[in-house]
Amino acid sequence: MRTGTDIDRNIADVSALIREAAKGGAQFVATPETTALMELGAKRLFANIVVQEEDRALTAFQSLASELGIHLLIGSLAIKVASDKAANRSFLLSPEGEITARYDKIHMFDVDLGNGEAYRESKNYRAGETSVLADLPGLGRKLGMTVCYDLRFPHLYRQLAQGGAGYLTVPSAFTKPTGEAHWHVLLRARAIETGCFVFAPAQGGTHDNGRETFGHSLIIDPWGDILAEAGTDPCVILAEIDPAKIEDARGRIPSLTHDRAIIASDAPTDV
Repeated sequence: MRTGTDIDRNIADVSALIREAAKGGAQFVATPETTALMELGAKRLFANIVVQEEDRALTAFQSLASELGIHLLIGSLAIKVASDKAANRSFLLSPEGEITARYDKIHMFDVDLGNGEAYRESKNYRAGETSVLADLPGLGRKLGMTVCYDLRFPHLYRQLAQGGAGYLTVPSAFTKPTGEAHWHVLLRARAIETGCFVFAPAQGGTHDNGRETFGHSLIIDPWGDILAEAGTDPCVILAEIDPAKIEDARGRIPSLTHDRAIIASDAPTDV
C-alpha cells in the first residue's frame, strides 16, 4: 500500500486490493501497518482517530471480510485509547466478519537514523504488553501477530513459535534506509529461526505526509525461501501455502527444542 492522510480514500484503495486478492483465490489476506491512516503529527493524528467501537475503517473491513468469506488481517489501525495516546493495533477478522484476535504493537519505534530522519512512536502511542496467538482454522497451527519494529526482537518470535505458531504476520511501514539495509535479512532470519511462514505486507513509496517507506512486501516459507515479493507500488502478491513445510523445516533443524540455560559470567571459564 501507499496509505495517505485521507481515511476514506485509503479504505477505498485497500478494499480494491483486498477484492483483487480474493478474486485471485486468496483465503487469507493481510494488509500493512497503518492501513487506514499515515499520520505522524500528534494534532492531526488525534483529530482523525477514534475508539475501536467507532472506527469506520474497521467496520468497513469487517463487512468486506464477511462479503468475501476470507480471513483478513488488517495490519494495524491507530485506535484511540486515551486523550493523548493511541494503540497501534492489528486485527484478525474471520470469514464472518468477526474480530477473532487483536494485537497492540509492543515495541515502539523510537529511533534516530542519523540522516535527519527520527521517530518517537512512544510520544503518541501506548505500547502493548501481551503477545498474541490466534487460530487459523484449517492450517493446523496458530498465527503469531506482530507489527513492524517488533521484527528486531527475535525472542518474541521464538516465544510465539514455541507457543504453537506456524505462521507469523509482520505488517510494516519500514523506512527506506532501514528497509534497504535490513528488511529481507531480518524477515528471512525470523522464518528460519522459527520454522514458520512469514507474511510481511508493507507500505511503499512517498506518502502524502512526505514520509518514504521501503515497500517490498514478502511471503517467506519456513526454510527462508521467498515465495513472493512486491516492489514499491501498491499491488497484490499471492502464494500457495503448504503447511507440511513447517514440520519439514523443523524436522531437519529442530532448534526450537534445543534451548539451553545460559549462565552469565564476567570472568573467563577455566581451561
